Amino acid sequence: MAMYKAPLRDMQFVLNEVFEAEKVWSSMPATEGIDLDTVNAILEGGAKIAENELFPINLSGDAEGVKFENGKVTTPTGFKEAWNTLAEGGWLGLGGNPEYDGMGMPKMLTVLFEEMLYASNAGFTLYPSLNTGATILLDAHASDEIKQQFLPPLYAGQWIGTMCLTETQAGTDLGLISTKAEPKGDGTYTITGSKLWITGGDHDLAENIIHLVLAKLPDAPAGSRGISLFLVPKFKVNSDNSLGDFNNVNCGSIEHKMGIKGSATCVLNFDGAEGIMIGEPNRGLMAMFTMMNYERLSIGIQGLGLGEVAYQSAMDFAKERLQSRAPGGAKNPEKPADPILVHPDVRRMALNVRAFNEASRAFASYVGMQLDLSKFHEDETIRKHGDNMMALMTPIAKAFITDRGFDATVEAQQIYGGNGYCTEWGAEQYVRDARIAQIYEGTNGIQALDLMGRKVFSNRGEFVKIFTQEVREFLASCADLPNMQAWTTTLETELKRLESLTETVIAAADKNPAEIGAASVDYLNLFGLVTYGYMWARMVSVAERKVASDTSGFYATKIKVGNHFLKRILPRTLALEQQVLAGADVLMDLEEEAFYVN
Repeated sequence: MAMYKAPLRDMQFVLNEVFEAEKVWSSMPATEGIDLDTVNAILEGGAKIAENELFPINLSGDAEGVKFENGKVTTPTGFKEAWNTLAEGGWLGLGGNPEYDGMGMPKMLTVLFEEMLYASNAGFTLYPSLNTGATILLDAHASDEIKQQFLPPLYAGQWIGTMCLTETQAGTDLGLISTKAEPKGDGTYTITGSKLWITGGDHDLAENIIHLVLAKLPDAPAGSRGISLFLVPKFKVNSDNSLGDFNNVNCGSIEHKMGIKGSATCVLNFDGAEGIMIGEPNRGLMAMFTMMNYERLSIGIQGLGLGEVAYQSAMDFAKERLQSRAPGGAKNPEKPADPILVHPDVRRMALNVRAFNEASRAFASYVGMQLDLSKFHEDETIRKHGDNMMALMTPIAKAFITDRGFDATVEAQQIYGGNGYCTEWGAEQYVRDARIAQIYEGTNGIQALDLMGRKVFSNRGEFVKIFTQEVREFLASCADLPNMQAWTTTLETELKRLESLTETVIAAADKNPAEIGAASVDYLNLFGLVTYGYMWARMVSVAERKVASDTSGFYATKIKVGNHFLKRILPRTLALEQQVLAGADVLMDLEEEAFYVN
């Protein structure tokens, strides 16, 4: 059966030993009071909720799913009680602004809490994830009056936020939206239109739902430059924060999905609903990107969480599953067969999954650190570095982690053999739940275009140079460790490959814009592997310094899993390089008509 235990030791290793979070936090007034005792208490408390409250209702929540009857949406059994547990414990405001009753914990920490939630119950976790994204947007762009009125109940879980972007004709190209916002003359607007694929668009978890809606004013410019952002509650909110009349936000239907069946994915009809503008007119998309960039990292963590629970469950199965004998002879001659982990191919799959999971965990914390530095640090140079790295790494965090997370669930499922295809083992649910993460919040192809076009080509590789300089400074710090020589030599080779390929694509795109799209996905995957190599080098360097005095085996295991990544996974960059160098012509040469079946 499926199992999950929060990997607290590895989380503490990444946070405290690899990135030395306490030093990072002590350098910033906003976080200097956070100590390791508080951090460990938060991680341990989060683990208890994930393991004891959310994980037990994951399989049942998938089987029961969300119900839509008589215009109302009902979540699976146990979801409302789980929501109340998070709300009562203050967990929904963990990273929130303390000025409005949030706890003010740094992103480096909250990404680990999110991983536990996604691993234990991905369908449920989308509700608090969207709520957090909404609070981040409001904290960044709303007036003080709006923040004072809406943030405390959102942090408390009394209300829940959503993000309403997509329409039937407008997905990636949001400039095509048709939802209208008519000014009423009293500072509010009448919102009319339909949105679809709205996560948590309607449900029974909280007393009010706060929708953040993209719409266009009557005189708005065409395209994405004419989009404004509005706060539209399901129930109107009185000045004393009591709830008023229903606000004409109706759920038209719910989607019937491949996975995340405990998450209500709704069609919402805004039938003359009352809205409040957030930010400036026609600048709504820019404000919404604050939420979207948070959600992209969060969805990356969804991939990581599902990869982790899939791995743990598969290893629990592998421990008991006896099939055939080890290549060198029986390991357990007293039994009819050996456990399947004696077989090299099963170990290959298990090590692939584990190597990517552990690198993804480090990478998520690394990106979280950049967010913290860019937000809280007083040194402008450090803040700027954090901004640049966050911009560069966000599309990689969303696309590469979710791609590898889906791969992890599939490889973990394969370890079960036929059992993995059957619902009672849980493995097939992880595959289904992980698949959506590659699609929503901007498909992974769109993330690759964002990386190649906006974050590399448009600034002539400036961000890439900042990244490679950082990695080289780290490699120089490892010069005194003889066991790190293979890492430093290999990573230097990979950095040169990345730099050379970056220059080649920029030069090619100067002549042919199609080169950006042709290179983008392979380039992102190569960049992801190099970044994960950097994460593994940082982890292994710590382990090498401590392994001699360690009796637990933790550091020795870390080194061995890292070696698997170095020798059997990182070389994939060679093939990716050749795919990028093949250029756009091979993709664009086939006539469009030839793609269609006659």
